[in-house]
Amino acid sequence: MTSAQALRIVIVAPETLAPDPADPEAQVAAERSRSLRIGMLEHGYNIVAVLPADVFLPDRLAQIGPDMIIIDAESQARDTLEHVVMATRDARRPIVLFTEDNDTSHVRDAIAAGVTAYVVAGLAPERIRPVLDVAMARFQHQESLLQALAEARNQLNDRKLIDRAKGLLMKRHDIGEPEAYARLRKTAMDKGLKIADVAQRVVDVAELLG
Repeated sequence: MTSAQALRIVIVAPETLAPDPADPEAQVAAERSRSLRIGMLEHGYNIVAVLPADVFLPDRLAQIGPDMIIIDAESQARDTLEHVVMATRDARRPIVLFTEDNDTSHVRDAIAAGVTAYVVAGLAPERIRPVLDVAMARFQHQESLLQALAEARNQLNDRKLIDRAKGLLMKRHDIGEPEAYARLRKTAMDKGLKIADVAQRVVDVAELLG
């Protein structure tokens, strides 16, 4: 697991820690955000940037390439979450959402959108590291499952493609299935290709010839 010191973290949060003194809710949110950042620094985390949730977020995250994204959201977290999800659509990263919103009805939607951990207000500083460690472990596990699923799908598609190519060879040359597969395998070995690649070429030629 990546150490706290090596983990490059971007925090997506309100731009200022000094809100209008006449706005008590903003004051509470700013204090919570300040405590979160201090707690992360005390645990040795490398906060490489604090960014606002705006239209420039995808480009900024692409330039920085963080290992984890922390969403430090106020009570209205949905818009912020949507910005972050869009920004990480093509480059998945663990996302931890800290929010003041005690309404947990959105938790399922947040997890489905890509949030790795959803933390409601009240996180003590000593719990920050365990939460982030679990979030990273869960994300890595999810990624391994997605990779295994993608590989299984590719293998199934390859088998279907090879079966189709075998059928074409059997019909064209009046041969049996073992001989058709042997021809595909020999061509693959001679040309240094995968059998599925040779099978694709057979199918492409057949489609061109009609």
